[in-house]
Amino acid sequence: MIDAAAIRTRFRERGFIVNDAFATALQLMLALRKPLLIEGPAGVGKTESAKVLADVLGTRLIRLQCYEGLDSLTALYEWNYPRQMLRIRMIEGEGATLEGRESQIFSDEFLLKRPLLEAIVQDAAPVLLIDEVDRADEAFEAFLLEVLAEWQVTIPELGTIRARHPPHVVLTSNRTRELSDALRRRCLFFWIPYPSLEEEIAILHARVPGLSERLAVQIARTMEVLRGLSLQKAPGVAESLDWARALINLHRDHLDLPALEQTLGCVLKVREDHHILESHRETLEPVIDGTQELRPGGHSLDTDFGLGSVSTPRT
Repeated sequence: MIDAAAIRTRFRERGFIVNDAFATALQLMLALRKPLLIEGPAGVGKTESAKVLADVLGTRLIRLQCYEGLDSLTALYEWNYPRQMLRIRMIEGEGATLEGRESQIFSDEFLLKRPLLEAIVQDAAPVLLIDEVDRADEAFEAFLLEVLAEWQVTIPELGTIRARHPPHVVLTSNRTRELSDALRRRCLFFWIPYPSLEEEIAILHARVPGLSERLAVQIARTMEVLRGLSLQKAPGVAESLDWARALINLHRDHLDLPALEQTLGCVLKVREDHHILESHRETLEPVIDGTQELRPGGHSLDTDFGLGSVSTPRT
């Protein structure tokens, strides 16, 4: 079984920086075969961590994107009705019995597998990403608990299908609503906050080749200031990376006020937040012009990326 140290190394090789706590959470998820619930602000890498994990394990990533109104059948399977109707017309003159006709149209050939069923029938354990589970309603959450507990589904026309290799499950949540205690007890838990100053610099260098040290520091400092403001949509790591790539594309090796104004759309996505930033312009000026020295962020690279700890389910 892959250990935490190997997870850290392999994630870093793929440009994703994890600390010991997060790597240990992933190790325990794999060892205990329990789902891992990852929470944190938008844009800190929750979804990306599942993608990288699938790459590290050399297995398939299957993603179920949750949304309001998602039901069990949409997540499990559907029948291909147009093809079924075409087959019925083709066999009308064959004189087949009713049972014979049903066996032809209700077969695997006409079954459209959706993410949950797709994850169950794989020959090797995939990584199943249940993304933004907090957007689904409580009824779907209850159904999900049953699937996570049994790893089998019953299709009336075909019978019960059991997983030969239960998937490695990662659930993500932005906490738009509170999840049930039952789901939380079923999972291990990890919280990913915004990275510290040093962590964000390390992430920028890992994900944006050719980024100068000066520009990486300026971006990380600016993000730290922006996340301290009362913004409607605070920028995440995804915005940091987009901003760095945009500045490189504009052939910038450092950040100044004109560059900030030209590229602010990479960082702030709500008009009201632009007004808030304008009212705090004096806070950003020393960060951008370099009069503010790079200071320790107060966090350790080895202990705080994710700023959480793995927790076992409550009994």
